[in-house]
Amino acid sequence: MSYLSNINSPSDLKKLNIDELNTLSQEIREFLIKSLSKTGGHLASNLGVVELTIALNYCFDFSKDKIIWDVGHQAYTHKILTGRKELFDTLRKKDGLSGFPKTEESIYDHFNTGHSSTSISASLGFATARDLLGKNYNVVSVIGDGAMTGGLVYEAMNNAGANNKKLLIILNDNQMSISENVGSMSKHLSSLRSAPEYIEAKLDVRQFLERFNIVGDKINKVLEKTKEGIKYAVLPSVMFEQLGIKYIGPIDGHDIQGLIKAINNVKNINKPVLLHIITKKGFGYIHAENEPYNYHGVAPFDEETGKPINKNKVETYSDVFGKFMVREANKNKKLVAITAAMPSGTGLTFFKKVYPDRLFDVGIAEEHAVIFAGGLAMSGFVPVFAVYSTFLQRGYDQIIHDICIQNLHVVFAIDRAGVVGDDGETHQGIFDISYLSHIPNLTVLASKNKSELLKMLDYAINKHNGPIAIRYPKGVANETYSKNEMDICYNKCEVIKQNGNIAIISVGTIIDNVKPAYKKLVEEGYNISLINARFISPIDSELIENIKNNFDYIFTVEDNILKGGFGSNLTTELIKNEIFNKKIYNIAFKDEYIEQATIKELHQKYGLDEEGIYKTIKEKLGNIENGK
Repeated sequence: MSYLSNINSPSDLKKLNIDELNTLSQEIREFLIKSLSKTGGHLASNLGVVELTIALNYCFDFSKDKIIWDVGHQAYTHKILTGRKELFDTLRKKDGLSGFPKTEESIYDHFNTGHSSTSISASLGFATARDLLGKNYNVVSVIGDGAMTGGLVYEAMNNAGANNKKLLIILNDNQMSISENVGSMSKHLSSLRSAPEYIEAKLDVRQFLERFNIVGDKINKVLEKTKEGIKYAVLPSVMFEQLGIKYIGPIDGHDIQGLIKAINNVKNINKPVLLHIITKKGFGYIHAENEPYNYHGVAPFDEETGKPINKNKVETYSDVFGKFMVREANKNKKLVAITAAMPSGTGLTFFKKVYPDRLFDVGIAEEHAVIFAGGLAMSGFVPVFAVYSTFLQRGYDQIIHDICIQNLHVVFAIDRAGVVGDDGETHQGIFDISYLSHIPNLTVLASKNKSELLKMLDYAINKHNGPIAIRYPKGVANETYSKNEMDICYNKCEVIKQNGNIAIISVGTIIDNVKPAYKKLVEEGYNISLINARFISPIDSELIENIKNNFDYIFTVEDNILKGGFGSNLTTELIKNEIFNKKIYNIAFKDEYIEQATIKELHQKYGLDEEGIYKTIKEKLGNIENGK
C-alpha cells in the first residue's frame, strides 16, 4: 500500500501511526530521488529533513500555525505534504513550482525565503504580531547549522531572548551548509552533540535517585532541576541558555516517534525554545550521504549510479577564476582569498588545497567577510573576496563604510552576475551594477569572455590601487579571443568596430547575444559601431567624447535591471557633460524581480537574447527613419 498517494494535506498525516509514518518517510525519499533525477534541484538537504518535516506537520496545523524555513531550499517535503506533489515535474522550471517557500503558492508557506540566517528574525516578527493581535498560533523557525555562522542569527536570538516571546526554533544540525561548516559555532554544536560527560552525568543522577526509590514523576522533577546544573558544569558554555533561549537536545532527527514526542513536549512552552536535532545530509541515498556537497544542488542524474546525465565537463567562469588564483598566488605571496561558505561554488577548491593558509572561509557572513578583507588590505595583503552577486548585497554597508571610504585595495570577484536561472528571484544577480556603480572610489568592471576576465583579474590584483569589483556570470566560459583585444587600461572601453553614427555598447558577456544581432543589422546595411564597455564605473571619458562627436543613436545592452544600470548611468554622464542631442535606448531587464526559468528562457522573455536585441534595435531605428 502506498501512503504517499493518499497524502493531499497535512491532516492526512494524522490518520497514520508511527510505523506508517516511517513507511511514508521512505516513500517520500524515493519520490524525491526519482523526481529530482529528472528535474534537478536541492537533493541532499531535502533528504535530510524528511522525518523532521513529517513530525512538524503532524504536530502543528500550518494552515494556522506559522513555519519559516531558513533559506528554504530544504522545504521540498513540506511542499509534498501540503498538496503540491503533483507539480514536482515543474520544479524550478518556468511557471512551475518554486524551489523555495512562496506565499503565493500555498497557504502553508508563510514567508518567502532564499538567503540564509533570516528565519529567526521573521519568526520573532510573527510571534510579536500574534501577541499584539491577541491570537493563539504557534511560530516555528527551521534553521540549518550552516546558517548559524550568519550574524543576523545572533541579532535575532538576542532580541528573542530579551522579548521572551513564545517561539520554537528547530536547529537542524547536519554539520553542513553547502560546503562543510567552519568556525567556532560549528565546534560548539559539535561539543553539544558529543559530550559524553553530560549523558553520563544524567545517568549517574538517575541511578543515584533510583537507589533511594525515587522513581516516576519524582525522579523526572529532580532530574529537571539538576540537569541545568549538570549542563553548565560539564559542557562548554551553553550560549543559547545565556541568551534567554531554552535549549533542548540534541535528539535524533531521523526518529519520527522521538521527534513527535519532543515537539509535543516543547510546543506549549511560553518562551523561546531551541530544539537541537541531529540529521544527516543526503540521508537514505548512499551517493548523497557520501558526497553531500556534490548532491546539494544537482542537475538531472541517473538514479542508480547517482552520476549526472550530462557528463560533458565544461570550463565555467568560476573555474577560470579559481585556476588564475592558484597561478597568481604562486607569484604573489600577499594574495589571499576569502569565501563565505562557498569555496567550491566560487572555484576556490583547488586554491584551498594548494594554499590552505591563504584561503579564509568565514562562513555565511558576507558583512564580516568584507570588513575582514579590509583589515587584510590595511595590513599589506591583497584580499580577493569571491562571492555570488546576490549574496554580496548583504555586505553593502560594509563596502561603503569600511572599504571604499578608506579606499582600500580589496578585490571583489562577483560570480553569478546576471540571471542565474532556476533558483529564481532571490538569487538572480541583476542588481550589482546598480548597487555598486554609484559608490565613490569603487571601480567596477565586466568581462566579455574568458581571456578578458583573466586580464581584468591581473589588472585588479597587480596594477590597480583601491577597491575594485569584477562581475562575471554563471555558466560556460566563452573562449572566443581576438588577437586585437586590448589590454586593460584604467577607465578605457574597447572599441571593437567604429563605423557610422549608431553605436551599440555592450556590458560583459551579454555581448555573446549582441554580436549576432549586430551582424544581422550590418548585413542589412546599417553602419553601426560595436563597443565593449569594460569599465562600468567610472565610465570612460573618451567614450563620452566619442558619443559627443560621432554618434546620434546609442543602444546600451546589459544583464542588470534598468534603474541604476550602465545605460542609466551613461545617460546621467551625458547630461552632466551637457550632451543633450542624442537618442539613447537602454536594453536591460525590467525593474522587477525575475522569476525562475533557464537563463536562455529569461533572455528570450526579457528581450536580451539575439533575436530580442535585434528586434528592439531594428524597431527603434525604423521608428527614427519613419520620423516617429
